[in-house]
Amino acid sequence: MSISIIDRELLKYVSQMDELQKRSLLELIKTFLNKKEAAEETTSLQQYNQELEAAMQRISAGAFTSLEDLEKEMQSW
Repeated sequence: MSISIIDRELLKYVSQMDELQKRSLLELIKTFLNKKEAAEETTSLQQYNQELEAAMQRISAGAFTSLEDLEKEMQSW
C-alpha cells in the first residue's frame, strides 16, 4: 500500500511537533470528525417541525435578543 502525497506531508509536519502540539492536533481532528458524524445524522420531519414550533413559541413569548440589544451588549465586551 502506498502513502499518498497528502499523508506524507502530514507525517512530515506531525514529526516536527512537540507532544503538546500533537495532543492539540489530535483533539482538533477528533472534534472535526465528531462534527462531521453529527452533521450526517438526519432529523425527521416530525422532529424538525417540533423544534420549529418550539422556537416560534419562544419568539412569541419574547424570549429572544433583538439586534439592537445584542449590539449594545457587544459594546460592553
